[in-house]
Amino acid sequence: MTIPPQFLSIPTSRVMSTRPEWFGFFNVDKPAGWTSRRAVDHVKPLIKPAKVGHAGTLDPLASGVLVVCVGRATRLVPYLHELTKSYVGEFLLGVTSDTADIEGEVRALSDAPAVTREQLLAVLPRFVGRIQQTPPVYSAVKIQGRRAYELARQGQTPDIAPRDVEIARLELREADQRRFVLEIECSTGTYVRSLGRDMARVLGSDAVMRQLTRTRIGPFDLSAAVTPAQLTTETIAQHLIPASAAVAHLPTIPCDDAALGRVKNGLSIDWPHESDDVGRGECALVTPSGQLAAIGEFLTDDRRIAPRHVFL
Repeated sequence: MTIPPQFLSIPTSRVMSTRPEWFGFFNVDKPAGWTSRRAVDHVKPLIKPAKVGHAGTLDPLASGVLVVCVGRATRLVPYLHELTKSYVGEFLLGVTSDTADIEGEVRALSDAPAVTREQLLAVLPRFVGRIQQTPPVYSAVKIQGRRAYELARQGQTPDIAPRDVEIARLELREADQRRFVLEIECSTGTYVRSLGRDMARVLGSDAVMRQLTRTRIGPFDLSAAVTPAQLTTETIAQHLIPASAAVAHLPTIPCDDAALGRVKNGLSIDWPHESDDVGRGECALVTPSGQLAAIGEFLTDDRRIAPRHVFL
């Protein structure tokens, strides 16, 4: 992605070097075999001393979109978690494992029935919309303050309660008697491993995930992602995505210098025009050059906007 020049400007109050201020994201195509932490550690020395984090962990088995947050944009992680995610997952039929993927102990089911493409298509509608799903025992779900996978590694069987997730779209891309491939659009908190497993179990079989690619998080698409090898000291600045991308779904309110002065000090500002329908809930307050200045909240009673998260 080519970043407009205004997003690379350096406020005079923050000049420390000739580098741009690090306030935004990198859309990284995480390779299979890498942990999400390894991707963060690759970026960190390139932009030190700026803070670095990520939104939406990908297991080492998985590849695809990992949003790496830098600078004050690490405070926008909760907004990234609200964005819809898309995946392509491949599953093996007639086998089971304790992890619901091939990284666990995979065992063949001796009595597994043959599953046809038509049968898989027939059960797809059951898994679209708001559904209940039980995460795998080897997952990061917390049980009384401990991760489920920690308990499982100690030989315990964690009691994981089902949870509601939202499946916006579910398509069967490929299928034969040994495997099937799903394309999924879902909410945060969805376990794709559990989705393929549960579809197979409805048909009297079982399945484990062989491969997973995250293709999108909100506006961050795999087609525009960069590999870790493309992020070098010389090239990293050109791949910085503005922090406003995380809140592109919110109403945008431009602010002049006077309004920005109030926002910086935590003071509310007037609604931008006389309409009674400016908005409800939250909004993105931006500078004249389009940079994110704050997340604001519409105060409908007195027609003002209060800054809630300030980035100036």
